[in-house]
Amino acid sequence: MEAGPVSAVVGRLHLGNLACSLLAWLSAKHEGGRIVLRIEDLDAERCPRKYADLLEEDLAWLGLYWDEGGSHGGSHGPYYQSECADIYTASYEKLAAQGLVYPCFCSRAQLHAASAPHTSDGNVIYPGTCRSLTPAEVVSFTDGCMGPHSENLLRDCGDFYLRRADGVFAYQLAVVVDDARMGVTEVVRGADLLSSTARQLYLYRLLGLKAPRFAHCPLLLAPDGRRLSKRDGDQSLENLRARYTAA
Repeated sequence: MEAGPVSAVVGRLHLGNLACSLLAWLSAKHEGGRIVLRIEDLDAERCPRKYADLLEEDLAWLGLYWDEGGSHGGSHGPYYQSECADIYTASYEKLAAQGLVYPCFCSRAQLHAASAPHTSDGNVIYPGTCRSLTPAEVVSFTDGCMGPHSENLLRDCGDFYLRRADGVFAYQLAVVVDDARMGVTEVVRGADLLSSTARQLYLYRLLGLKAPRFAHCPLLLAPDGRRLSKRDGDQSLENLRARYTAA
């Protein structure tokens, strides 16, 4: 069994990241599995390497050591998504060969227009401006924490992007390719990513890849009820390390 933690690196870990990393670490160790640390720095400009280095320091300070990945390397590298463009391109071209990829010429403003349909969490559902949508695809799965879940991709998601105009690959495609090539069998992450799972399972099937099990844990919330965020300066490991000593 191979499992997370994996992390996007746009700032220091906060308590929500820590809780999810701890649950992933405990689940893998309970099953006698291995921990893979994958650095999800697809947009290298927004994710400088210094944050990945600090992330490793924070995890080590807490005793959440990993078996492969990050700066330690291993047999399933590269572990930094910013170094995997050629790998993602191969999967992108496989989907393109099936006639499943098309260019979209809408501006960001058009895609996020007030008239565009939105999901309950604020995500924009692509209306199919640049191509007629395909027949409804219903994806069902049982989440290890949230239980049975079903999503109609046409109604609940719409077509989703795989690569930005500047060449940066989308999270949805990158994590599917990386989980498969790294042999990941369990993904433990926050409930805010539950809605991404159906899209990823759809891509696993199209690419002929074996999907892992998923468990989406409840989010830690701030006292005012909002989701913790690095951008909002919520309690970070940097602050905790300044105040406390790890046991």
